[in-house]
Order: sequence, then C-alpha cells, then structure tokens
Amino acid sequence: MDRSNDDAVDRSVTSGTDFLQLDVRDAPVGGLSDWLAGRLRQAIADGHLPLGSRLPATRVLAEELRVSRGVVTEAYRRLTEDGHALGRGRAGTVVVAAPSSAPAVRRADSGAAATADPGSRLRAVLGAPPGPDVFDAFRAAPAAIDLAPGVPDLAAFPRAAWLRAERTVLNGLTASDLGYGDPRGAPPLRLAVARWLARNRGIRTDPDQVVIVAGVAQTLGLIAQVLRAEGIDRMAVEDPGALGARQHLAHWGLGTPAVPVDARGLRVDVLRDLDAAAVLLTPAHQFPTGVVLDGTRRRELMRWADAGGLVVEDDYDAEHRYDRPPAPALRSMLPERVCYAGSVSKVLAPGLRLGWMLPPARYADALVEARRFADLGGPVLPQLVLARLMESGALERHLRLLRRRHRRRRDVMIEALRTHLPDVSVHGAAAGLHLMVTFRAGCGDTDLAAAALALGVKVQPLSWHRQLPGPPGLVLGYGACPPSRIAEGVAVLGRVVAEAGASPR
Repeated sequence: MDRSNDDAVDRSVTSGTDFLQLDVRDAPVGGLSDWLAGRLRQAIADGHLPLGSRLPATRVLAEELRVSRGVVTEAYRRLTEDGHALGRGRAGTVVVAAPSSAPAVRRADSGAAATADPGSRLRAVLGAPPGPDVFDAFRAAPAAIDLAPGVPDLAAFPRAAWLRAERTVLNGLTASDLGYGDPRGAPPLRLAVARWLARNRGIRTDPDQVVIVAGVAQTLGLIAQVLRAEGIDRMAVEDPGALGARQHLAHWGLGTPAVPVDARGLRVDVLRDLDAAAVLLTPAHQFPTGVVLDGTRRRELMRWADAGGLVVEDDYDAEHRYDRPPAPALRSMLPERVCYAGSVSKVLAPGLRLGWMLPPARYADALVEARRFADLGGPVLPQLVLARLMESGALERHLRLLRRRHRRRRDVMIEALRTHLPDVSVHGAAAGLHLMVTFRAGCGDTDLAAAALALGVKVQPLSWHRQLPGPPGLVLGYGACPPSRIAEGVAVLGRVVAEAGASPR
C-alpha cells in the first residue's frame, strides 16, 4: 500500500518531466507509486536506464511531476526492495540490476521447436544420476524467473562498503604485502574470522587454527585428499543432501554412503552401522529439508565421533534465520573431532570464492600442506578487504539488511504457495535461503522442474539431492529473486503441478 496520498495531484495541470517522458496523466487514480515504479522497472529492463544510472533526486522528480515527494520515495523503495536499485547516500539512488527479460518459453509443438525447449535440454543433461556438468547446464538454461536455491540477494552486494574497505587496505599496503602469502591465508583475515565465529557462531578458536580456502567446495576437496592418503575412501552424507557436495567428494575418490534425515536430523543409529570413518552434515540448517539436528542426536553424534569418527560440519547459511534462535555449531562442542567449514557465499556472493575451515589438530598440518599445493594460499587482496569489512562492522550491518530482505521474500513465497499450492507441505521456512516442498504422487520431480523451466521458471528437483528412495519434490530458492517475481514464479508452479496431477504431501 502506498505511503503517500497518490490522489493528491491536480490532473488539470500538465504534470510531466523530460526524464523518461513521464506524464502522471498516464497513471491510474490512486496508483501513482505503482505506476512510477512500473515505468522505472520497464526503463531498466529495456535499457533506457542502464546499470550504473543514477535516478533523479526524489525532491527533484516530485517537483517535475507535481506530486508529493512520498510518491517518488515509495517508488524508489520498491525498486530497492526488488534489488533493481540501491541507495548510496549522497551519491543518490543507482540502478544496480535489471529485471529478467528472458521470454517465457512455451512447450514446443514441433520437432524443431522442441530442440530449443530449455526443458528438453535440461532433461538431456540430467541423466541417471545427474552428471558432473548438470549444474553448469542448469545455470546456463535461460529462465525469466530464477528460483534456484543457494544464492543470496546479489543485487544487495555492499559495493560502496567494499570499495571503501579496498581503498583503506590499498592505502596501508606495503610492497611486500603483495608477495606470496601464508598458505593458511592472510593473518588479518584469520584473526577477523576467529572473532566473527566467536561473535556469531559461539566458536572460540585461535587465528592460527583458521585456514582460509576458496569456499566450502575447496574444503571438501582438501579433506578428501587427506583422508584418501590415510586409506579412508568413504564419507557418509545426509539423505537428502546436497548433490554438489557428493559430486566434489566423488571427484576426489570418496564414496558417499547415505544416512537418512528425519524431523530430528541425521539418523545417527544408521551412521553407526555404516563402514564410514567420516560424515558430512549441515546440522544448523540441513540442506535441503531445513531440519536442525536436535540435542539428542547431537549427543549421539558426539559419542560416535569420540569413538574415532570425523565430523565435517558445513555451516553454509547459519547466519540466515528468522523464526528461531541460532543453532549452536558442533565445532563448539567437540573441536578435536569436528572439521568446521564456512564461507561468505551466502552472506556476500559465491563469486568471491572466500571461505574458511577449522581443522582438528590431528589433520591440521596435512590440510595446510594440501592447501599450499592447491594454489599457494589464494589471492591476498580480497582476503584483506574481507577482513576489513568484518572488523569494521560493515559485514554485520550488511547481514542485518539481508535478513530483512530475505525474510520478506520468504514470506512472499510462503503466501504464494498458500495461494497457488494450498495443500502443499512446506519444509525449512524458519531459516536459510530456500524452501522444500514434496508431493505424494504424480509425475517425477525432474519432469516438474523441466516443465516449469519450459515456462520460464527455474527450480531444482528434490531427487537430485537423494540417493535413497523418497517422495518427489522441489527445492525453491527465494534469496536472489525480487518479491514480485517470486509470486509470479510460484503461480507458474501451481499450474505445472495441476497439469501434472501431482498430489501434495
């Protein structure tokens, strides 16, 4: 609802501006802010307002249009919430992202058109099981609305704060600071990470125990190499659990026996029966179900680890929680048996490829050696910039902004599911960047995902993340998609599910 009196304009007077040739006489009565926000979105989408463009000051545009300043302020607010614009203080409001303009692709009726159907291409690369290139093909598939999980609101990336931190770092760098660094990572970042984890995850650790890595994916690769050198060739994983993690472990020669996940988290009783010396899990917000590993299971897992097992804790999105208190990290309970892994992929951007691990003392030297021969420790400059963001408080301020945005987008997705899939069971709503929905019967979830993609909506089938039998479902990300597009995408899913005859679970 508009926060200003949209009717407070004398339509007998010409009320227009040279900026985008806007004329308020084109606006519906009572809907000036809606109209203005829509015209600005269209101008961004069609290139009349390219990325980096600065919008007129709210006061100036309001005077030119002869409307209240609140009308313009409200329109700009909507663009900002959708991720298309960003307020930069005295620099004004700047266009930072364009609305997706990829056309919705309809199901093909001819053989030639079927070749161009992105759903057909996706079905072709899925295979059984999905091949190592499935995520590359998935990301490359065109879609008007991207509801893929695992990405935060990238339009909210704190560019101004990053630039300020980078200038500060560069002004203080010596020539030697740009040489080869410590394979464990830049000391300022290791210190900043230790403090960050103490404040935000309850983990007390020394900076010397922190190893900086290129995201959790590199952590998995390094651990796999070290375990293989010890003769260990299996790491148990959650089921359902992240397909990407299984693929990384398999690439480095580790088998991935499945351990079922229920409403209380990982089934530790099943883990005990497996011939696996290590287990990978996401205890604070299980992917993709959203379940938190409960207290009894945590104690059972610690007893299993005390008997000689290694726990690899992927704390991939623990910072994003909305309706529940934080779940403590396993690393804080048994540091000598838990290898902790985290990153800024879900707080800043996965493209930064910056993360950290806290290895148990037993594996620390071997993992540092593996890190050394991976890439000599990674680029130093972005590590120092991230350290500055952490130590200055800028990263925590950004996280608070993201939580507000992500919570609103989650709420929009839940409301859209109630409207268009009213009987569906929704999992994992209390935290994270995605929801999971399941179905009892009907067509397979790969077919549902492919049909949605053919209509311009990108989602992941739950079966990608399963090794054991289970109901079909979809994994729906909401972090990177503007609220209006989320609602539109879920409406499409409702039609797809209805046409397929899939029953909610």
